Formats: sequence, structure tokens, C-alpha cells
Amino acid sequence: MRIHYGFDDVATIEAPAATLGSFDGVHGGHRMLLDAVKRLAAQVGGRSVVMTFEPHPRIALGMDEGLALLTTVEEKAMLLERAGIDAMIVVPFDHRFSNQSHEEFIRNCMIGKLHIRGLAVGYNHRFGRDNEGNFDTLSPLAARFGFVLHRVEQYTDDSTKVSSTVIRRLIEEGDMAQAARLLTHPYIIKGMARNGRVDITDRYKLLPPSGRYAAVVGGQEMNVVVDGRSLLVDIEDREVIIELI
Repeated sequence: MRIHYGFDDVATIEAPAATLGSFDGVHGGHRMLLDAVKRLAAQVGGRSVVMTFEPHPRIALGMDEGLALLTTVEEKAMLLERAGIDAMIVVPFDHRFSNQSHEEFIRNCMIGKLHIRGLAVGYNHRFGRDNEGNFDTLSPLAARFGFVLHRVEQYTDDSTKVSSTVIRRLIEEGDMAQAARLLTHPYIIKGMARNGRVDITDRYKLLPPSGRYAAVVGGQEMNVVVDGRSLLVDIEDREVIIELI
């Protein structure tokens, strides 16, 4: 998967079909959207693209009190690549960017820079100034600019609404098995092991309560101890991907 930071070189992406959002956790609901954008890319004969934002909009707008995130940008990229997405665009988010109307964003970024052929949006996704961008307001823009617009409906699992908020609560409670079921993959923590310890310096990265958890680390099953903002693993001095199961 190709990763673009900002809009440099995005014009080289062939006939892009895109979707946009935070995609925190890349959970089961996101997977429906990712599958839709891959089908849309096949329909228009191009590449599937996920556009996401860094820093998280709440951080950029000074509303980050109590914010906990399921994935860092690196973790998100790894999960999107596993999901078969062709390219990820990481857009710098700030006040100026947030003040764009949905029409300005579509015209200037999605058409003017990315040249999209298709756009997939979630059933309740809203964006742009005053959250005015949604499926209904995008429909006339799709007709004007000539791209295919596709709406993805809500995803549930056994009648349970799947959302990043629900999954965060499960992780805060230490229910990693249920969190993994709604995520459709184990909970990922990526870090550098030094002397059997992985210290998580990103203060927004959500960790479960302190305790012992079953995990897969580098393909090997083992128990991992969460100790505050650190994880104790039987691994020495290398980058690791910890999958809590």
C-alpha cells in the first residue's frame, strides 16, 4: 500500500475511488466501507483510497480532553494494508482545513488534487464546515463533477451497533475478546521492545487496564502484562506488533 502525507503526488493514483474519515480501529463497520470502496475502485477501473487525518480533528481543534484512540497512524496503515486498500492519504488537519465547506473540500481536494472517480461514504458520515457534508448534499456534487457516489449502511454484529466508541468501552473494561470480535481482528499495539518492556509514549493510545492478557507477538502466543502505560513482553530490543486476543 502506498502512503501519501498530504496531497503531494496523489495525482499519480490511477482513477481513484476514495472514502474518508478517522477509521479509528479499522473495525467491522469500517470493513464494510472498505469493501465498498474496493468494489467501487473495480467498477471505475482504478485504485482504492482511504483519506484520513492527522492529528485527529479533536486534537487539532483543542477538544481532546478525555480522547482515547484505538490506532496510531502507523497501526491504521498496517490494518488498511491488510484489508487490501491500495493507498492511504494522511491529510494534515488544522483550523483552516476544518473551515472548508463540504463543497470546497470536494472541489479543491477530492477533484482538484486527487481526481476521484468514485466516493464511498457511511450512512451517517458528515464532514466539512458545520458538518454539512453528507450523502444527500454530496449527490448533486457527484452529478456535477462526474464521480460515482455510493452509500454504505450501518453495520451491526448480533444486533450490537459496532462503533469505535463501543469498542473503546470494551477495552477500558479489559474485555479484549469482545473487542476483537467487533474489531474483526485482535487489538493491535505497535511499539519498540527494550529489555522486555514496551513503553507507550503516545498519550492518546488506549490501553486496557493493568493486568495479564493473552496475546500473539511476532506470531508467538504469550502472556503480556499491561503495567500502566507499559507492556511487559518476553521479547528483547526490537519493534513488535502485539495483538491482544
